[in-house]
Order: sequence, then structure tokens, then C-alpha cells
Amino acid sequence: MLSTVPARANDIAPTGTLRAVYLGNNPAQARRDPKSGDIRGASADLADELARRLKVPLLLTALGSPAAVIEAVTKGDADIGFVAYAPERVGTVEFSQTYMLVQQTFMVPESSPLRSVSELDQPGLRISGGKGDSVTLRLARTLKQATLVETDNTPADMKQKFAAKEIDAFGANRQRLTTLLGEMPGYRLLPDNLFGVTQAIIVPKDRTAALQAVNDFIDDVRVSGFLQDAIRKSGVIGLDMAPKEK
Repeated sequence: MLSTVPARANDIAPTGTLRAVYLGNNPAQARRDPKSGDIRGASADLADELARRLKVPLLLTALGSPAAVIEAVTKGDADIGFVAYAPERVGTVEFSQTYMLVQQTFMVPESSPLRSVSELDQPGLRISGGKGDSVTLRLARTLKQATLVETDNTPADMKQKFAAKEIDAFGANRQRLTTLLGEMPGYRLLPDNLFGVTQAIIVPKDRTAALQAVNDFIDDVRVSGFLQDAIRKSGVIGLDMAPKEK
């Protein structure tokens, strides 16, 4: 167990503080309470537990995009980052094993004939996602007939594209879309999911000791029940604990 090896703090957090970054606009990872300012969520709980076991303070920072999370870890401005694995993101950081799956689906107008994600890849349809988002990267690899349209990652751009009839469906995680529905009467979510985004913890490239320590930590919190409890306490829709990788 990682908690019995505090010396690993030197591998993961060499400055004496665990500097962790996460995607601030992804409620599946964590959310800042507008009243208390506290950061809550499954990824925030994992960062806090890792710092506690390493016996170092935690500095948890929200960033605006997956690219920003990866850049912070690559440059050494952060020790670990919470980000979804995608083949396009491999290169400058090391990815841990998967700890959580975040289910992705689509928002469509109420009047849309679309009833399932299996109907999205049709000629003439314009399927959208935020630039650099996991669902968008997946669509870029898999769409054969429909056209992929990227947004600038702001709700305003997505809403404008729907209003201008430039897109027929917009993909993101279920919690994010469920929250947006509260601001967008006349829209609905498809009942099924495209896939579960694999959430991982990244460390700087070639930091093999840090990567091993993080993977050991994930193994332990999965077996102990801490990870499942963190997911449950988050209250976020569409999250599943990832099984141990073989």
C-alpha cells in the first residue's frame, strides 16, 4: 500500500507539495462549490487522499482544457494531472491505468428524429463536440458519413451553432449535458451512450517511479472501496469505477 511508503513523496511530489491539476469545466472530475469555494468530486478526493498518504500538502488547480492540463504536467508546473486518455495525447506525459469511466452521450433538439447514438453517423448530419474533448477526438476517428463540427468549448458557441442550425447533435459527458439542459428548454439527451471516457492520472514523461506509485495508489483505492465511495459521493451522473486492467 502506498500509505506505508511515504518516501514515494520524493518521486511524485519532489517540491514537498503535491501540485495537481484538473479540468475545471468537467464536473465528472470535480466542481468548486460557489459558496464555500471547496473543490469536490471524485478526482479531487483522489488528489486529497494521495497527498494525505504522501504526508504533503495539496495544491489543486483547475485549468481550462485537456491541453492545458497536459502542458502543466509536461512543463513541470504540476506533478500530476487528471485527464482522459486518448491516443492523440500520448507523447509528452505518462498515463496511469484507468480509474474511472465517464459516459458520453448527445444533446439534440426535441424535434430531432434522432433516438439513439447508433443513428448519428449518417450523410448530411453535423455532429459536434468541443475542440480537443475526448468525445470529439473519438468522433474524428470513427465518423464515416456525418460531418464533425467543433465548438470552441464554450456553452455560448454550442448554443449559437444549434440556434443557427449548424449542428444536429452535440456530444459531451452526461453530467455536463444534464446541467446544460437546465438552460436549454426544447432540447433532450439521447438515452444511450457512445462510450465511457477512460479517466487517468498523468505524470511527467519518463518518471517511471512516479507512474508506478500512482498505479499502486489506484489499485489500493479501488480494492479498499475509497474510489467507489468517492464516485458515489460526487453525485455526478454517468460515472463508473473502472475495473482493474489486466
